[in-house]
Amino acid sequence: MTGEPAHKVKSAASVSVAGHEIGYPHGHLGHLSETEAEALRSFKVFLAEKGLYQAGPPPSHEDHTLLRFLRARRWVIQDAYKQFSETEEWRKKNQLDVLYDTIDLEAYEQSRRLYPQWTGRRDRRGIPLYLFEIRHLDSKTIAEYEKSATDAKTISKATPDGSTPPKLLRLFALYENLTRFAQPLCTELPDRDHARTTPITLSTNIVDVSGVSLRQFWNLKSHMQAASQLATAHYPETLDRIFIIGAPYFFSTVWGWIKRWFDPITVSKIFILSAHEVKPTLESFIDPANIPQQYGGGLEFKWLDRPNLDPYIRERATWMDGFTDFPEGPVYWVPSEDGTKLECIAAGSVKGEQRWAKVCSIPRVFQQEKPVEVPEPEVKQPAGKAPIAPAATEEPKETKEETAAVPNNSAPDGDVPVIQNLSITDDKEAAPILEKVLEQEAKTATPVQA
Repeated sequence: MTGEPAHKVKSAASVSVAGHEIGYPHGHLGHLSETEAEALRSFKVFLAEKGLYQAGPPPSHEDHTLLRFLRARRWVIQDAYKQFSETEEWRKKNQLDVLYDTIDLEAYEQSRRLYPQWTGRRDRRGIPLYLFEIRHLDSKTIAEYEKSATDAKTISKATPDGSTPPKLLRLFALYENLTRFAQPLCTELPDRDHARTTPITLSTNIVDVSGVSLRQFWNLKSHMQAASQLATAHYPETLDRIFIIGAPYFFSTVWGWIKRWFDPITVSKIFILSAHEVKPTLESFIDPANIPQQYGGGLEFKWLDRPNLDPYIRERATWMDGFTDFPEGPVYWVPSEDGTKLECIAAGSVKGEQRWAKVCSIPRVFQQEKPVEVPEPEVKQPAGKAPIAPAATEEPKETKEETAAVPNNSAPDGDVPVIQNLSITDDKEAAPILEKVLEQEAKTATPVQA
């Protein structure tokens, strides 16, 4: 295994949508157009008027967090406000901060074993690299997980309102880890372009679907749709490139309909790679030293492994309290007292006892050149109206945060077989049936954006 960190490269060419450049680092701090900077200022004013933002110092929400919602909603302030306010309400009802701070370590690790796992490495732009192997999610594993997650009160001190199933709340502890640990860590590593001006707010994912049968895809459909819907709604713009590897022979048929559920920008982030495309494509985005060996790289990392930490991260970290690596369970970063470093805190609980320990510190590198200030509006906006940034030449219509539903117990149009509860035993026989169902769903599905 080689221990070299990722090499710096220029970001791939972007595309323009409604007058905005799409693709990292465009639309991120340090790379905002005048229109986008004005949209951020106006968004802050509107949120402050609604009681959802305080300028501080410190501010209630970082600029890069607000920008995620603006990018997701194509810089339309009313649409971004709707998604942001719904997310804030959802977080409050489910006490996401309390959940992450107090979740039982074993419950957290049980969830981590089912979802994308950080390799401990980054892509060439400095974005954290995750691996997701679908074949491990068989019906027995999912059933056992869901059974163990029926009572949210047994896994943390959070008292959610019950609107979100406990099995999904545990998933979002992992999203908290992405936004509160992995992304801030990668932000403060200076061996990347734009390190001082542009924080990391994305993730790169390798999704391995090899060895997955059509029956397994179908049995996972409801679970994955529910998780994706909530993640899309409340953690927008946290995904960047998604590389799908090992697609079975029937995947093109399934994908032909599933992709209609997503908008073109989200679809443009997804690469379905044939066997001969895997190595060259991954190497164009990821240094070979950071690609897992099973995909032609040099990294010793397999599913369920702990992160194989980049040697450069170890070099930058000053370990504390006897730690020499990041521990299992939830961890997050807080500023040091003098503001020159970030300190990693290990949280969660073990057998009901709260864990709180300093793991390490790293020097701060990212320095927002000049925060986008919130101007005092000279004229009060009428009730229910948002200050609007300078209009682009064209604004896409609002997209709803929905995914296609599982077929109900009737056959639409009389010609789509009901297979909601069908035990699919033969992939070749089931493929035409599933194709018809997906076609019917695609007719009624509304695109969503990751």
